[in-house]
Amino acid sequence: MQPLTGITVVTLEHAIAAPFATRQLADLGARVIKIERPGSGDFARGYDQRVRGLASHFVWTNRSKESLTLDVKHPDAAQVLERLVLEKADVVVQNLAPGAAARLGMGYEQLSQRKPGLIVCDISGYGDDPVNPGPYRDKKAYDLLIQSEAGFVSVTGTPDEPCKAGPSIADIAAGMYAYTNILAALIQRGQTGRGQRIDISMLESLAEWTSYPLYYAFEGAAPPPRTGASHATIYPYGPFPAGDGGTVMLGLQNEREWLSFCEKVLQQPALATDARFTANFKRVAERVALRQIIVDAFSTLTATQVVERLELAQIANAKVNTMAEVWAHPQLQARGRWREVGSPQGPLPAMLPPGSWDIGPRMDPVPGLGEHTDAILTELGYGAREIESLHAAQAV
Repeated sequence: MQPLTGITVVTLEHAIAAPFATRQLADLGARVIKIERPGSGDFARGYDQRVRGLASHFVWTNRSKESLTLDVKHPDAAQVLERLVLEKADVVVQNLAPGAAARLGMGYEQLSQRKPGLIVCDISGYGDDPVNPGPYRDKKAYDLLIQSEAGFVSVTGTPDEPCKAGPSIADIAAGMYAYTNILAALIQRGQTGRGQRIDISMLESLAEWTSYPLYYAFEGAAPPPRTGASHATIYPYGPFPAGDGGTVMLGLQNEREWLSFCEKVLQQPALATDARFTANFKRVAERVALRQIIVDAFSTLTATQVVERLELAQIANAKVNTMAEVWAHPQLQARGRWREVGSPQGPLPAMLPPGSWDIGPRMDPVPGLGEHTDAILTELGYGAREIESLHAAQAV
């Protein structure tokens, strides 16, 4: 049995943060019922058509869920939602605009009076604390905007231009903290019998992830400089060109590795005791001069030859893989990390979630819009005529 078998999650979610959190709950065996708008659904369904006509974001974050279409502003649909939560849900997750869930009767204060064991997780850009709402509570929050507000963009990129992360890391950070907080709340409920409200802020989640540069800039000190793909405060650590036009990514962590790098990779043992480079902070200060020495040494070698020397010296290195190369990555293949899941467009490859355990994760299909509506209504006791009536009224 999977760890969350028997747990039901009802989620009013869209985009990435909440769907990523609830997909991981589904991975662990939870039943996740996703409430979607009739006709259009989660707007992430329309982001692109890259996966045989399905959206890449949606396929990634929504496998193993049931899709129930409800126009939650329609009184009949609102009644369905209320019954679903009160009769079935252990956890409610939502990332609607602050205050929207409460207006729908889905706020923790309203629900907990009727179901004290319920866990409600609210995800928003800047947090939704009624006691301390803060001036940004109602400000729109998208991933790029939170990457900017959290300072991430200011320390990412090149000296000439800041950059965002490729993946939506603000959403991912919030989704991860929602997921782990829900797991903790379930454990606590097992001890006390009571649920609780969880308030997840995208800003606070990503600010936690950027705490190293925050501390580096402690008490007004200069922040880490933007150094492209190179490490801002450890050197040499980053990409270096080889003589054949290839690029090698390498990284040193300590003085033992610096000695080995000089002797076996650069084949310049005297460089190890050069006063300019005898500690990491010195190498960082002299990175321009040291980079030129490394580039000159690599200029007569192919990328493969550089990697061979790095391996001999036990210096960490990596390829800068394309997405196509990650699909075919030999380590992922060797460890058997790929599975197939169903979808409205047929079987699709899906990566096993990180970690390994005896039974393995749930890997069920990506749902079509409203695919489970009639089955869930039947489960709640609605008859065929009532279901037809709800469809006719466009409540579902």
